[in-house]
Formats: sequence, C-alpha cells, structure tokens
Amino acid sequence: MKVGVVMGSDSDFPVMKKALDIFKQFGVEYEVLLASAHRTPTAVREFISTAEDRGISAIVAGAGMAAHLPGVIASYTTLPVIGVPLESGSLKGMDALLAIVQMPSGMPVATMAINGAKNAALFAIQIGAVSDAALAEKYKSYRMDMAEQVMEKNQKLQETIKDM
Repeated sequence: MKVGVVMGSDSDFPVMKKALDIFKQFGVEYEVLLASAHRTPTAVREFISTAEDRGISAIVAGAGMAAHLPGVIASYTTLPVIGVPLESGSLKGMDALLAIVQMPSGMPVATMAINGAKNAALFAIQIGAVSDAALAEKYKSYRMDMAEQVMEKNQKLQETIKDM
C-alpha cells in the first residue's frame, strides 16, 4: 500500500507527522506534499491527478481554518480522501472540522477528529487491509497489542485500589 499525505502549511507538520509515524510502523509507503488549495492549486491538482498512476491508494489531507484542501483533493480523484481538521485560528479547529465534514453530497471526504492524523493513518491502513492480507494481519496485531496494554493498565489499577 502507498498513501499520499498532503498538508497546506509547514506548521501542519507536527500533527501530520503522527500519520507518517504510523505508516512507518506498518511499513506503508507514502509520498508527502506541502501545497495550498488556494495558493498553489496547480501543484495540488498535479500531485492528486497522477496519484493513482504512482500507486497511491488513499490520500490523507490535513488542513486548518477554511480547510478546503481535502475537498479540493476529492474533486481531483476517485481515491478515498481522509481529512484531518487541524487546530488553528481563533476557533481552535472547529471551523476546519465543520468545513471538512460538511462536504456536498456525492463528494465524500472521511473526517477525523481535530488533529486526528494518527487515526487518519490507521483508517487508511484499514482501507488497504481490505485487499492486503499481510497488512490486515499487522493491523489486527496492532489492535490486539492495544487491548493488551489496556488490560495491563487495568491490572495495575486493580492492585492500586485493592490497597486503598
């Protein structure tokens, strides 16, 4: 699997890096583009319109404030687009969340939580796991590890409260 990751500003990188970290952990290839839906629309269009030819099977797009980037990307491709609303400006990401989640009928963009780049990457992996058995096994193992960690924390909590 290969994923495209697009962000509108270099200030988005600390949040979007969480997606890249997940892709590395799962051995998923990715390409990254920093481009603006408003200031560099040609760069966005070129990257997205050729993404499928380069083997990309999903796009993760982070955007803040007006958050047009995921929707613009969706207009250039039939690949799944996963929007990450980024916390910025006086509305702390609520404007971006609403902009991404309110896409017009027929132009879907999956929408994660504000700053939810990690979940965006995991969702892209779930999409890829449908047709990649090895990736599906990695994802199942990841989920099992998470469950085990929670149960270990529960055990520690039980021991703590037992002595209260």
